[in-house]
Amino acid sequence: MGPKFSISEVCSTSWQRTKAQIWVLSGLLIGMTIISFTLSAFAMPMQKSIVGTIVINLISCIISCIFALGYMKNIFQTLDGEEPQFSAYGQQARKIITYFVANIFMGIIVLFGICLFVIPGIYLAIRLQFFTAFIVEEDAGIIESLKRSWEITRGQEMPLFLLMLAMIGIFILGLIVLGIGIFVAMPLIYVMYGYVFRKLNAPLQIIEEL
Repeated sequence: MGPKFSISEVCSTSWQRTKAQIWVLSGLLIGMTIISFTLSAFAMPMQKSIVGTIVINLISCIISCIFALGYMKNIFQTLDGEEPQFSAYGQQARKIITYFVANIFMGIIVLFGICLFVIPGIYLAIRLQFFTAFIVEEDAGIIESLKRSWEITRGQEMPLFLLMLAMIGIFILGLIVLGIGIFVAMPLIYVMYGYVFRKLNAPLQIIEEL
């Protein structure tokens, strides 16, 4: 059994970190939303052809991967008490293929679990969820990132399930608050994710250093 954490501790600490950089973190999400809508608008004429559809989907996928990796780096910067840097997106861009393939692997594994009466899918999603954090924080490879996530979540299934429910609740609350609350809810959820990842991964890092 790894280190314990409480939902209240995660929420309160994460909120303090999020609040300190809320304008930057929210602004980045709003910027990504604008880019997505703009891309969709320009893509409509191109989607009349198969080649155009493939090109647009490829561009959209690359942008989404870069944002996911860069934003995760921004979250770690926030947790370290630093101001999120836009340069993170360029630095993380080289990890696109690793992230994309690991994402596909996880998707297939979780989908297989969902086909086995749903609950196994939820279990697998909980155990493998930190692969992105390992790719960003420790430059882990495809299989290594999934394997490391499996290791740090061993014995933490129930706390992580409850945390997932809390995150869903925060997300729904963000939607209810005129919809714009989502740009506060999402940064908080990301910071909670990063905070718990570091808490669970800390003992393994100490062992490796020894």
